[in-house]
Amino acid sequence: MSPSSSPQRGAALALLATIVLWAYSWVVMKQVLAYAGPLDFAALRYLIGAAVLFAVLLVLRQSLRPPPLLPTILIGLCQTAAFQGLEQLALLHGGAGHVALLAYTMPFWAVLLAWLLLGDRPTARHWLGLALAATGLLCIIEPWHALGSMLSTTLALIGGLAWAAGTVLSKRLFRRHALNVLNLTAWQMLAGGLALGLVALVVPQRPIAWNRAFIGGLAYSAVLASAVAWWLWSIVLQRLSTTVASVSSLGVPVLSVLLAWLILRERPSALEGAGIVLVLLGLLAVSGIRARRRG
Repeated sequence: MSPSSSPQRGAALALLATIVLWAYSWVVMKQVLAYAGPLDFAALRYLIGAAVLFAVLLVLRQSLRPPPLLPTILIGLCQTAAFQGLEQLALLHGGAGHVALLAYTMPFWAVLLAWLLLGDRPTARHWLGLALAATGLLCIIEPWHALGSMLSTTLALIGGLAWAAGTVLSKRLFRRHALNVLNLTAWQMLAGGLALGLVALVVPQRPIAWNRAFIGGLAYSAVLASAVAWWLWSIVLQRLSTTVASVSSLGVPVLSVLLAWLILRERPSALEGAGIVLVLLGLLAVSGIRARRRG
């Protein structure tokens, strides 16, 4: 085993776990919004998630000293506050499945931003993967059908762009500084959660219904889909290229469609099935998975 194979394998496992946790979270978010306003839920989710991560840092006796503050705050504002706030608002006006899929236009924005800001020029294989994944995503989204209100569509797309900006900013910060991944995740999540909390205080929303369903959904979203998944995502960004990490995240909306089929009985159409296959082929092309020669 080569010295670099272990970190790469660890990043691949972290990516797989992130995809599963985030895919199911879209089902949970759809259910939880029946009991709380979108901004209240998002703020609670990330403030609790940040608290969990800081508690883990204390238990592990790792430094609580913040990473470079300005870039960390910018990351939190982009990939936590703007991304999650906008997507939660989009869910109020559009279907959960289409909002999730529109949010995952993130990889296409991220590849372009990484090319412009980081000099990560996509290879021919990456372009092939992007083309396959983009075609598959179009088949799943079916933009020639109603996507909900124009407001919902716009919010979801801008949210995807905000997440892409946070992804590229995180990658640039990892290149410039030797950082503790858990520490960065906790601080950026705290910054984003505080921003969401401030907005939630001034935007009128329905009162929270503190019942078992809401508490269970909040616990999953805060601990697993936020604290654990964003920590794993930071590991992925640290060890894999922006293009590979971002395009591989398209596994989330694909798995979301399958989970909606199993849990919510939302059977995908033949065109959606074809789209899933194309996205998976795109992921294989971008990741460069191929048969290894035995030597």
